[in-house]
Amino acid sequence: MTLQQPLDPAGAHRAPASPLVEFWNETLAPKFVKYRHVLEGGLSRHSEIVMPRLDIRFNDTILDVGCGFGDTAIALACRVSPFGRVVGVDCCEDFLDIARTRPEKQFAPNVRFRTCDAEHDLGTAEYDFVFSRFGTMFFANPMAGLRAMRRALKPGGRMAHIVWRERADNPWLIAARDVVRRFLPPPGPDALNCGPGPFSMADEATTRAQMEAAGFTDIRFERIDAKVNVGRDIEDAVCFQLAIGPAGETYREAGALGEARRAEIVIALSDLFEEVIEREGGLWMDSSSWLITARAPA
Repeated sequence: MTLQQPLDPAGAHRAPASPLVEFWNETLAPKFVKYRHVLEGGLSRHSEIVMPRLDIRFNDTILDVGCGFGDTAIALACRVSPFGRVVGVDCCEDFLDIARTRPEKQFAPNVRFRTCDAEHDLGTAEYDFVFSRFGTMFFANPMAGLRAMRRALKPGGRMAHIVWRERADNPWLIAARDVVRRFLPPPGPDALNCGPGPFSMADEATTRAQMEAAGFTDIRFERIDAKVNVGRDIEDAVCFQLAIGPAGETYREAGALGEARRAEIVIALSDLFEEVIEREGGLWMDSSSWLITARAPA
């Protein structure tokens, strides 16, 4: 995820965080850490498909925006080792604490992690390649974030980001939301949330127009389909959905009503996941994303 104010050169002071960043750090980050096994184990299927297709060179300097737990940044660092380097940025300190202490980081001494505001300052003409896996969808101001990514690229630099496609192609998130909303109302307009949301860049025409306005050229979309993990078992899947994503947001915002109806919701969600075939030590459902690639003007 993104959107945290940058450290000063000494690393001792951080400007006040925005309400959205505070919400990510205080409310969402603990849930994401708790269900890291679901998120990382599932989302990695998309990056595993995408990584071999990226136009990365052995001596590239790479920026990973919204690097989360650091797995993609480390994978990128291994691609460009020993001559290239990678910087992973995120808004959540809890995520970066995990990224910095991952055992596999010892094999990637050319990666470092820092907290910064991806919508305001990612640097100017510093990177050959900018990457983001499921991070750009949460920019509070998509144009500001995309422009910052483009400014961070050297002339002619390359970028790639992965975003979710349409809701209908992602039952792993939407099926549970629809079940929960049989019992609870949708969140109101003033609800606290993760930003624009996981499907904010699903529409190709809209996202292409945003990227063109941000200054990117040679914009291409490629569909990626993969199974994603939704839990180790039915109980894990139900608890995950009530913590994170559209179903979790609906449940959280319902407050006392959600608590009162939790037993009914758990039964209904359990029925949903009874239909999911268990494989590879967990429950896996269909998902679909866009791999979007582009360039900065030369």
